Amino acid sequence: MNYLIVGLGNIGKEYEDTRHNIGFMVVDEAAKQAGATWSLLKLAYYTEFKQRGRNVYMIKPTTFMNLSGKAMNYWMQQLKVPLENVLVVVDDLAIPFGSLRIKPKGSAAGHNGLRSIEATCGGQNYPRLRFGIGDNYPKGRQVDYVLGPFDHDEQKDLPALIDHAVKMIQSFVTIGIELTMTNLNTK
Repeated sequence: MNYLIVGLGNIGKEYEDTRHNIGFMVVDEAAKQAGATWSLLKLAYYTEFKQRGRNVYMIKPTTFMNLSGKAMNYWMQQLKVPLENVLVVVDDLAIPFGSLRIKPKGSAAGHNGLRSIEATCGGQNYPRLRFGIGDNYPKGRQVDYVLGPFDHDEQKDLPALIDHAVKMIQSFVTIGIELTMTNLNTK
């Protein structure tokens, strides 16, 4: 069985520790825990490892957030991974900071990375791990908020949350989305 884990984010030092890059942070930690290293390949940073006899491929698109679907579609085709075995790790303004939810499908909800995936990969029926970043920003300041760093209090909680997200990825690969939703989704 082949699985593709797609961490969404933007490449470049200026985006490194921003809320919008939580997808990159989560897959970086998953790769680290698996002892895997990243290589820069076509449209993405790429790594792979085995987990309980399953092939786990991970990418961090280098296309920038708004063209994430281009990289995801390319790697799905290259690796012959069916859409139901793809998991997109994404920041989500609609759920509170610290909330982690895995879902089998859903709308883009205004997220440009997800919008690109919908347009390129054939709709909304792909699993995603939504990492809540909250919506604690003044009206009209959404872009500054998502492209800004986590605040001091959030940074203290981040390692444990990222670790929980990695457990969710491992569970998705090992026992599937339904049981992962039941066992590991947080409020």
